[in-house]
Amino acid sequence: MMEVQDQESLGRWDRLGSRDLSTRLEAMEIISQEVTRKVEAIGPLTSSPPATGTVLSSDLNDILAHLLMLSKRCPFEDVRERCIQLLQEVQDLGVRIPRPLGNGPSRFIPEKEILQVSKVDSRTQSIFEDAFAALGRLDNISLVMGFHPQYLESFLRTQHYLLQMDGPLPLHYRHYIGIMAAARHQCSYLVNLHVNDFLQVGGDAKWLNGLGEAPQKLQQLGELNKILAHRPWLITKEHMEALLKAEEHSWSLAELIHAVVLLTHYHSLASFTFGCGITPEIHCDGGHTFRPPSLSQYCVCDIANGNGHANQHDDQLDDQDMCGEVEVLMERMKQLQECRDDEEASQEEMATRFEREKTESMLVVTSEDEECVPSRDISRHFEDPSYGYKDFSRRGEHVPTFRAQDYSWEDHGYSLVNRLYPDVGQMLDEKFQMAYNLTYNTMATHKDVDTSMLRRAIWNYIHCMFGIRYDDYDYGEINQLLDRSFKIYIKTMVCSPEKTTKRMYESFWRQFQHSEKVHVNLLLMEARMQAELLYALRAITRYMT
Repeated sequence: MMEVQDQESLGRWDRLGSRDLSTRLEAMEIISQEVTRKVEAIGPLTSSPPATGTVLSSDLNDILAHLLMLSKRCPFEDVRERCIQLLQEVQDLGVRIPRPLGNGPSRFIPEKEILQVSKVDSRTQSIFEDAFAALGRLDNISLVMGFHPQYLESFLRTQHYLLQMDGPLPLHYRHYIGIMAAARHQCSYLVNLHVNDFLQVGGDAKWLNGLGEAPQKLQQLGELNKILAHRPWLITKEHMEALLKAEEHSWSLAELIHAVVLLTHYHSLASFTFGCGITPEIHCDGGHTFRPPSLSQYCVCDIANGNGHANQHDDQLDDQDMCGEVEVLMERMKQLQECRDDEEASQEEMATRFEREKTESMLVVTSEDEECVPSRDISRHFEDPSYGYKDFSRRGEHVPTFRAQDYSWEDHGYSLVNRLYPDVGQMLDEKFQMAYNLTYNTMATHKDVDTSMLRRAIWNYIHCMFGIRYDDYDYGEINQLLDRSFKIYIKTMVCSPEKTTKRMYESFWRQFQHSEKVHVNLLLMEARMQAELLYALRAITRYMT
């Protein structure tokens, strides 16, 4: 009986994503009646003063938290308004209602700079409505990506296809693989989202007690997950063979491609999540509280709205240091363009410059290098928590060079994915291109700037950290264009994203806008995903030949 009720309640929330107004109003009416029933079931509340309120069963609390999320995040105004009204009615009955914790979708970007759900253009509105209809939520990642609607559309289309459309893997496997991948970087934000999704599509709650409780087939993916996340250059065709020839627990080639795309998608999305300081969803743990605000909290959160005067003061002090940062960068781009026209370095020199940059990138230290010990809650979703990126370079291990002309996404990876998991190669390709080519021809306050040289330097630097070399690129340009604080940020976000701090986000490109920094994070995310994919797909190709 309980399961039937759960299914009904899911259907009710789902219907709020309909583009048909009457369907949404009907669904809200059913929710409203259910809330009233649950409140009445607690007994008379008139004697309870609203200030203290009654703390309720977790069942009603979950519904109230969901209503709070919808009141802030639903792209349909009628649903937002009805949720606000319903929460107010509940509070008037003396029941304590939740309030959001934190200030908006990101710890790094002031909430007032991020798109408000109620104030978007028609194209973004349509993208938000599609996202909401697909998942029943408009998550904080989408709101931050909303700085770049073209990219967001491509990202959501791909993610929707990977998680919800026809494909080789069953739905609950897809979410479980997402949990395994996000857990490698201790990304509780993504783990929590997909734990909820996993249970919604009928996943077995026992699997969430740890990887050891999941089927053998998923347990065997643990090794690939670990190496792909931290040292993808170590992946060999033998790793693939072990999965493809595991007798009754074997993966098919199509299933393995689907799994690899999901693992790389969620490793790199964990980078984006930490790199943008994404906060917990309002209805999830850490996104709301039922405690009344204390005066001190009220002052900090509501009056300053996340941009305390202290911060603004710091910015003014910094202005003197960083004045001209953008102009210096533009001047360097201009000089490099002139040098390109004047001299052509020899192949040997180009190779040397790559090796030098690769070795240097190994020595860039990520933030303070403090140990991040994963909480038990997260680490149970993967094995060997101590295995990470940082140890190998200090032990003198060397990242081998992977020559892009021997195996590239365009010439090899794309067609392999498309052959085994139709349409996905095409979608990934569009998403890579979108991130790489996205430009508004601006740099901070400057207009009509060709930023292609800078975008290429960022993309190629990330691939260089993974050992991937493009013969036609002069790696000497990277040192001219990417300063030390930027390199530390890139290295941390790509290799140990869980160590990214607000200070690191603020310390690179200080004169640039938040939308430009989010664009950098999209580049980092997509370049990382492509680098991991190249190593995995090359190993599968070698197994097949």
